[in-house]
Amino acid sequence: MTGVPAWSEPRTAIVTGGGSGIGAAISRRLAVEGAAVAVFDRDSGGAKATAVAIERAGGRALPVTVDISDRPAIDRAVAQVRAELGAATILVNNAAISPFKRFLDIERSELDAVIAVNLIGTFECCQAVVPDMLEAGWGRIVNIASSSAQTGSARQTHYAATKGAVIAFTRSLALELGPKGITVNAVPPSFVDTPSLRAADADGSLDIDAFARMIPVRRVGTADDVAAMCAYLVRDDASYVTGQVLGVNGGRVTT
Repeated sequence: MTGVPAWSEPRTAIVTGGGSGIGAAISRRLAVEGAAVAVFDRDSGGAKATAVAIERAGGRALPVTVDISDRPAIDRAVAQVRAELGAATILVNNAAISPFKRFLDIERSELDAVIAVNLIGTFECCQAVVPDMLEAGWGRIVNIASSSAQTGSARQTHYAATKGAVIAFTRSLALELGPKGITVNAVPPSFVDTPSLRAADADGSLDIDAFARMIPVRRVGTADDVAAMCAYLVRDDASYVTGQVLGVNGGRVTT
């Protein structure tokens, strides 16, 4: 890689949900930027595949099997990263579940499961990693939200609610951690071509082609589009960008 280095010193990043889709793209991009990347995923095969791809490309990666709805598991995983790659000062909270279901059919257990991963998991991953950022006097947190939090999404009331909470959490945490040299931003993608989006298209939950025609740039996004935004936000030269909600949506949402 040529040009200005992303960081003035070596950095270790954690990417949750890094075993596939957007998370895998973010993991690969941060490795290209020069970070050692811990790939967190509850799917051990996916985490390993992403890590292997990074290492084959000349990067450094560690696959970690972890369910972020389990706080003790998060703490063990962060300790493993600290021991094997060094303290993480970059955290991208990407792991999420995004089911489709009619509002009146959503059961409490389903609501709890979405909240546990999308909101509580994000919150607790931050709690587990921020102490190392405070010690370093430097940190970058990027929370992957969703345009559904900005526009609403029929049959995803539980999912959209958690992603709206992630945006509010991001803004509040940015205010608290800004004086400590830690930035916190949210990236809400719109329709991104991932396995989960393809599955939703296949089962009739949405129509990818119809949505693409409604987007100003006339295409759905790619995982690499989201990864590019994350790569900027975690750089040294993004130190004055915090508490922001930076959409990657092809112009679908402009506020």
